[in-house]
Amino acid sequence: MSTEGEFVVRRGEVSDIPLMYMMLFEAAATNPDIAKLDREVALSLPQIRKYVEGWGRDGDECVVASEASGKPLGAAWFRLFSAEDPGYGFVGEDVPELTMGVAEDARGRGIGSALMKRVIEVAKDEGYNSLSLSVKRDSSAVGLYERFGFKRKGESEQRPTFDTMFLEL
Repeated sequence: MSTEGEFVVRRGEVSDIPLMYMMLFEAAATNPDIAKLDREVALSLPQIRKYVEGWGRDGDECVVASEASGKPLGAAWFRLFSAEDPGYGFVGEDVPELTMGVAEDARGRGIGSALMKRVIEVAKDEGYNSLSLSVKRDSSAVGLYERFGFKRKGESEQRPTFDTMFLEL
């Protein structure tokens, strides 16, 4: 666990799955088609829910940011996908795909940077050589990912206004 001023970043647990779903919606809602949907409808879509559904399998790792009071602020996690059922930022079966979300009212406080720093440390500790992700091309998050060394790998095959980004660890 690390303290980042007014908030704490710790390893995630199975009990954090509801928070992960909340942050999954925050991440997915950068897509205007998803943002128009009710949260429950969006999270019921197979291509969205697979980022958390069945959490706890081999390769699943999460970090969570919260205020000292326990109020959740955000989460970042990664998991492996198969070539038969790839994620939006799929690069390979041995490359975990990263998902991150920060609560709307908590943005601009360095939470995304703290989550990114910690989730990269976890990936290294778990022996991974790289991470991938999918991000809307005009998202402000692109700058964050680039600051941490992610490079644009190309347009997402499944979503043409999104890019796949890749980080060598």
